[in-house]
Amino acid sequence: MVFVSGRVRVAVRLRPRNAEELVADADFADCVELQPELKRLKLRKNNWDSDTYEFDEVLTEFASQKRVYEVVAKPVVESVLDGYNGTVMAYGQTGTGKTFTLGRLGEEDTAYRGIMVRSMEDILANISPETDSVSVSYLQLYMETIQDLLDPANDNISIVEDPKTGDVSLPGATLVEVRDQQSFVELLRFGEAHRFAANTKLNTESSRSHAILMVHVKRSIKGRESSILSENGNTSHLVKSFKPSLVRKGKLVVVDLAGSERIDKSGSEGHTLEEAKSINLSLSALGKCINALAENSAHVPVRDSKLTRLLRDSFGGTARTSLVVTIGPSPRHRGETASTIMFGQRAMKVENMVKIKEEFDYKGLARRLDIQLDKLISEHERQQKAFEDEIERITIDAQHRISEAEKSYADALEKERLKYQRDYMESIKNLEEQWAIDQKKHCNDRIGSGPKDGCLDKTCNREGSSASISEEVAEVKKALENEICLRKAAEEEVNNLKSQLVQWKRSEAAGNAEIIKLRKMLEDEAHQKVKLEEEITILRSQLLQLSFEAEETRRSLDRGGSGKFLNGLGSLMSQVRHPHLKDPGNGPKASIAKLFEQVGLQKILSLLESEDADVRIHAVKVVANLAAEEANQEKIVEAGGLTSLLMLLRSSEDEMICRVAAGAIANLAMSAETNQELIMAQGGISLLSMTAADAEDPQTLRMVAGAIANLCGNDKLQTKLRGEGGIKALLGMVRCGHPDVLAQVARGIANFAKCESRASTQGSKTGRSFLIDDGALPWIVQNANNEASPIRRHIELALCHLAQHEVNAKDMISGGALWELVRISRDCSREDIRNLAQRTLTSSPTFQAEMRRLRIEF
Repeated sequence: MVFVSGRVRVAVRLRPRNAEELVADADFADCVELQPELKRLKLRKNNWDSDTYEFDEVLTEFASQKRVYEVVAKPVVESVLDGYNGTVMAYGQTGTGKTFTLGRLGEEDTAYRGIMVRSMEDILANISPETDSVSVSYLQLYMETIQDLLDPANDNISIVEDPKTGDVSLPGATLVEVRDQQSFVELLRFGEAHRFAANTKLNTESSRSHAILMVHVKRSIKGRESSILSENGNTSHLVKSFKPSLVRKGKLVVVDLAGSERIDKSGSEGHTLEEAKSINLSLSALGKCINALAENSAHVPVRDSKLTRLLRDSFGGTARTSLVVTIGPSPRHRGETASTIMFGQRAMKVENMVKIKEEFDYKGLARRLDIQLDKLISEHERQQKAFEDEIERITIDAQHRISEAEKSYADALEKERLKYQRDYMESIKNLEEQWAIDQKKHCNDRIGSGPKDGCLDKTCNREGSSASISEEVAEVKKALENEICLRKAAEEEVNNLKSQLVQWKRSEAAGNAEIIKLRKMLEDEAHQKVKLEEEITILRSQLLQLSFEAEETRRSLDRGGSGKFLNGLGSLMSQVRHPHLKDPGNGPKASIAKLFEQVGLQKILSLLESEDADVRIHAVKVVANLAAEEANQEKIVEAGGLTSLLMLLRSSEDEMICRVAAGAIANLAMSAETNQELIMAQGGISLLSMTAADAEDPQTLRMVAGAIANLCGNDKLQTKLRGEGGIKALLGMVRCGHPDVLAQVARGIANFAKCESRASTQGSKTGRSFLIDDGALPWIVQNANNEASPIRRHIELALCHLAQHEVNAKDMISGGALWELVRISRDCSREDIRNLAQRTLTSSPTFQAEMRRLRIEF
C-alpha cells in the first residue's frame, strides 16, 4: 500500500451580481476584489482598507464551467481512475452557486454542465466496458437522516464503520451500475426531483439538504504472463504461468452542501426554520472538525454529526480532496463572505495521507484459466477430429484404388484367357477338319484302284500315301509352330500383367505404410492429449499456489508490510508518468525539486523528444514547474531546455504540449534579459505567433499572451518584436474574449507602451508609436473602462505611457483617447495611475489646446 501526503486543495469562485443586487447595490462596490493571476483575493473592510487571502485557484465571475472543472475536479477524477479515493465539495452561503457548480445537468446548454456530469464523462471515457465497472449512489442528508434519492422509500439509511480500519460505508444505499452518460444523467434528474428545496429571501430554490453523489470505479490492470520451460521425456514444451491481474478500486464523492444562512436575512420560519437550524448545526460540526485538523488537535469531533462521519475520509483521511468555496459580491453579505473565506483558509491547512487501493483479481484469473482450458480442450478435440477424418479419407481412397487395380487386372486376365482358348479351339477344329478330309480322300483313292495293277500299282500307292502323310505332318508341325508363337505371345502378355500386378501391390504397400504412419500420428496425438491433461493439472496446482500466496500477501499487508511490496516503483518512467506517487514533500514544488535532484536535468530534457505522447506531456510539465523557479532558469537555458521548448512549439500538434511549453517559455522570459534575447534570436516570437493563430483553448492563448507580454518589457527588442508580428499576434488573441487572455494582452501592450515612453524620454525614439501603427489604439480605448480590474489597470497604464510622447497626441485625440485620459485622471482607483494621467495632460500642449477647445475643466 502506497501512502502519499496531500493537502486539501481549495478554490474560491465568485458569483456575478444577480438582478436584485444590480439594483440594491448599484451605488456600492463589490466587497471582494479578485487577483486571479496572483491567486489572491482582497476582502474590503472599508473604502481604504482590505484583507488579502491566497488560495490554490481564484475563479472570477467570468470563469466557465469547463475551467472550474479542470482546476477543481479533474485532478481528483484522474486520481480516482488511478485507484485513489477522491472528494469534491462545494461550501458557501446560500444562493452563491454551489449547486450550479456541481449539479447542473446542462440540458439547455452543454457549456453549463456541472462537475458531476463532467466527472462521469471523463470516467466513462477512460475505462474499458469489458473489464471495468462504474456504479453510483445518490443520497441526501436531511434533518440528520440519510435518504436515498434513487429509492425515495429508503429514507433512513444507517452508517456502518469498519471496527479495524474505521472506513465508513452505507450498505443500505442503492448502487446502480452505469454504462453510458445518458443513463447517468437520467439518474441525476430522478434524484434532483426528490431533493428538498424551499423558497427563501436569499434564494428561490434553496437546497435544504446536503446532496452526496458516490461513484465507485473498479479498474482491472492486466497481469503479466511468464513462460516456464519444462521437460517431459524427450519432448520440451512451454507451460504458461499466469499472474493474477490487479484491480484498483477508487471512490469519488461529490458533496453539494446546503448553504449556510442567517435567519434574519433568509426569513425562514416554521418548518423551514427547523431545516435551517439543522443545516447550520451540521455545517458548524464540519467547521469544528476542520479547525481541529488544521491545528493538529489530538481530538477531532467527527461523531458530532452524520455529515462529519460521512466526510471522515475526505478531511484528515486517505482521500484526495478538492474544495470550492463560493462567495457573492454583495457588500450586504460581507460577514457571510468573510466566514466562507476563513473556512477555506482553514481547510487548506488540512493534510490527508492519500493511499492507492488495489488487490489481486483471483476470480478473474480463475475465469481466464477456465477459458484457456476450454480453448485447449476444444482445440485438441478439433485437431483429433480433423486427423481422424483425414485418416478415414486416405484409407477409403487407398481401398478404392486397390479395388480398381484388382478389377482391371482380373478383367484383362479373363480377356486373354478367353482369347487364347478361342484360338486354341479354332486350331483344333481346323486340324480335325483337315484330318477328316485327308482320311476321306485316302479311302476314296484306295477304293478306286483295281487288282489289275499288280504289285507295281501297290508300290506306287504306298509311295503316294507316304507323300500325303508327310505333307500332313509338315502342316501339323507348321500349325504347332504357330501355336507355340501364340503361346509365347500369351506368356509375354501374362508377364506384363504380372509386372503391373506387382506395381499395384507396391502401391498398396505404400498406402499401407502411409496408413501405419497416420496411425502412429494418431497415437502421438493421443499421447499429446495426455500431456495436455497433465499441463492442465499443473495449471490448477499453480492456481492453488497463487491463491495461497495471495492469502499470505494479504496477511502480510494486514501486518503493515506494505513498504516492501512495491519497491520497484522508482524507475524514471514511473516518476515522469506518475509524479504524484513519488511526492515525499508537502506540495508539487517539493516533488518536482526531488525529481530534479534524483533524475537530473539532462535526462528530463531528453524526455521532451520521447515518442510516447504521455511522457512528453509529463516531461514538459516538469520543465515548466522547474522554470517557475528563478534559480533553475539559467540551468535550463544552459542545458538547451529553451531550444527544446521552442522545438516543441514548432513540431508538436498536441495543444496541451503547446500550452505547457508556452507557459515554460513565459517563465523563462519573466526577468532575465539574456533569456529574452535568446528567445528572440531563435525565432520565438514567430513560433508563439503561429501557436496563437492555431489555438482555440483560452488557457493556451493565455500562456502564449503571457510569454509575448514578458518579451514586450525589454527595451532592446521593441523593433524586432514588432517586425516579427508580436503586436499583431497579441491583438489577434483578443478574439477569444476570455478575461484571463485579455488581461495578458493588456499587460503586454502596457509593457510595450512603457518601453516606448522610456525611449522617447531618452531621445532614442522620435516617430509615432508602433502600437498606433499596428492598429492597437481602438482596442485600447474600447477596453479602457473594462469591468475586469486587471484589464482596466493595464490599459490605463498603456494610455498614460502613450500620451507621454507628444507625437502620439493627435492620433489619440482623433481616436477618443483624450476623454479616457480625463476620466482616468479623475476616477481611477489607483492613485499612482491617476497622478500619471494628470501629469501627462498637464505637460502636453496638444492635449491642453484640445481641452480648452472642448471646454473641459481640468
